[in-house]
Amino acid sequence: MKVLTLCIVHKDGKVLLGMKKRGFGTGRWNGFGGKMEEGETIETAARRELGEEAGIHAVEMKELGVLVFEFKDGTNPSEVHIFRVSDFNGEPTETEEMKPQWFETDQIPYGQMWPDDAHWMPLFLNGKNFKGKFLFDRPSDAEYASKILSHELCSL
Repeated sequence: MKVLTLCIVHKDGKVLLGMKKRGFGTGRWNGFGGKMEEGETIETAARRELGEEAGIHAVEMKELGVLVFEFKDGTNPSEVHIFRVSDFNGEPTETEEMKPQWFETDQIPYGQMWPDDAHWMPLFLNGKNFKGKFLFDRPSDAEYASKILSHELCSL
């Protein structure tokens, strides 16, 4: 199972998401994150990925959730650690991988995101800790939105 990170900046009633420009999840809005490198902790990886993908550096960051994603098509499952960044240094900047954009919390583009986001994002926005598991048919890309076959989600 791959262990991944996901950072979502939530500040002043807005969230910072990035349009994925290449790789896994291309064409979808998402938080900023990715794989751990050798010798990194989950938090260190989350901070590094945020800097690489959005050009900003977390000042205040807290892990709120852990989600497991499985795929019926046999794609390697992932365990994703979700962090809320409430303060940061720098200015969000477009990179080769992501194009950042601020959204009011009532205008989050769920229709252009992974379908699970609409399930757990309300918990995240309310500062709740949560865990869950989602089974998808196959990964999303620019033309196809994954279908959730089953899921479990609870706040802690």
